[in-house]
Formats: sequence, structure tokens, C-alpha cells
Amino acid sequence: MRIKSIRRKIRNYIVITVSSILYAAGISMFLDPNNLAPGGVTGISILLNRLTGVGTGSMILLLNIPLLLIGLWKFGWRFILSTCYAVFLISAATDVLAPLGALTHDPVLAALAGAGLTASALGMIFRAGATTGGMDIVIKLLRLKYPYVRTGSLFLIEDVAVASCAGLVFGDIDATLYALIAIFIMSHVLDLVLYGRDEAGLLYIISDKPDEIMERILVEADIGATYLQGRGGYSSEDKKIIMCVVKKQQAPEIEEIVKEEDPHAFMIVTSANEIYGEGYKNIFAERI
Repeated sequence: MRIKSIRRKIRNYIVITVSSILYAAGISMFLDPNNLAPGGVTGISILLNRLTGVGTGSMILLLNIPLLLIGLWKFGWRFILSTCYAVFLISAATDVLAPLGALTHDPVLAALAGAGLTASALGMIFRAGATTGGMDIVIKLLRLKYPYVRTGSLFLIEDVAVASCAGLVFGDIDATLYALIAIFIMSHVLDLVLYGRDEAGLLYIISDKPDEIMERILVEADIGATYLQGRGGYSSEDKKIIMCVVKKQQAPEIEEIVKEEDPHAFMIVTSANEIYGEGYKNIFAERI
């Protein structure tokens, strides 16, 4: 058990290391040199860099110090150590990579590449049990109080506020609009990395041949299904209701099975936005 724990920690720190460098690359090679302030401490650091001349990476570190202290108070050493490691690495890598300059000066490409890179890296850091400091700590606190609100949505709210200030600092409305594009991309990519594309179809099947349909669903479609007990409102007869969750691409297969077994079956098809369990998300891992 101890060996597994050590291996997991080593694996997590490798993920944090690689992701932090990728995060810094997204800032220093795409967003920062194109005057794109994506929100949060990173966006504020880019704005303050223009006002003070202090390196963006160094500014990220300075702004994070009080927030890290709050994180230490709320989440303890175990959480804050990995976060401190990520913050210091991002800060150093951002300043080291900055002299390389922008890989593209097209603001649209910079917004797409920078947002995609930083959001993907941020999601991997989160999954490894750390954060990049800054507003991530604030978001983590908010998630404790409002666990039903998605992480990407919380980032979107505070990022838009920061990006709106960019127009005042840069005196360029275009930079603000491109930054907003980057923010929306980051929000969606972050949710994709954290939550995955787990939207699925939720089917309720009411039929006079529930056993035949259930057998084919279990064998042919190779998915789980559950019997629910129901009673007909008109006939007052007890009925077996089949409930199953399927990937959306599998839904037509289930519909075809029902059609072949009982053309008169009553079937409800709706959407399930988040699913926990085998084949989907781990309910214990979803605590970001």
C-alpha cells in the first residue's frame, strides 16, 4: 500500500511538472506577447507587467504569496506543497521562456493555442491534486461551498472581469475581445479535461416484453440496465420498466432492439449530463 502511494505521488509530480511547463509556454509564447490577458492571477500579472516592468512570471509568484497562505490555512500542507511547487515552476518557466517571444502574432491563433494549452495543462494539474495557485485557490474554496457549479463556469466569471480591465490598460478593445475568446475556449477545454465528454442518453422503456428486451441489451449492446417497478395508471397492472444509460452513439442500437422486440413499446429518451460509475466518472475522484 505504501509503495502504491509513493508511486502515485511520483506520477502526480511528473504530471504537475510537465503540465506547469506547458502552462508557462501557453502564457509566454502565445498570450503574453500578444497582449491577451486571460483572467485570474495570470491575466493580472500580464497587466501589471505592462504597468511596472516586472516580469510576468515574477509577478505571478508575488501575487500568489498571500493566496498560498490562505490555501495553507484552509487546505493544509499536503495540498499547498504540490501547489507551491506548481506555482514556482510556472513562475520560473514563464520568465525563462519569455525571451523566445511569440510563436505567432496572429491574435486569433494566439488565443486558440494559448487558451487550449493553458486550460489543458491546468486541468491536468487539477487532476494531479494541485492547482496553479492564484484564483485556483479561490475557485477551490468556492467549490467547497457550491459543489454543483462547474469549475470552468467559476473561472469564466472571474476571468471575464479581469479581461474587461485589459482594454483600459492596453487601450485596445481588440485585445480585450481576443482575450474573451481565449477565456471562453479555456472554460470549455478545462471542463472537457476535468469532466470528459460523458453526456449520454438516458432511456426508459415500458414494454410487454421487458425480459426479451433486457436480455438483448445485456448481451448484444453489452451495457448495464436496471428494472424499475411501475404500475399502469389506466390498467393498474404492475409493469417492469427498463432504465439504462448509454453513450449517445449507442442509443440507436437500443432503439432498434426495442423496435424489433416490441413495436408498441413506450420509450422515453432524454439526456444525462453527468454520469458516475463504471464506464463513466469516478465519484470519489470528482472533488475538484
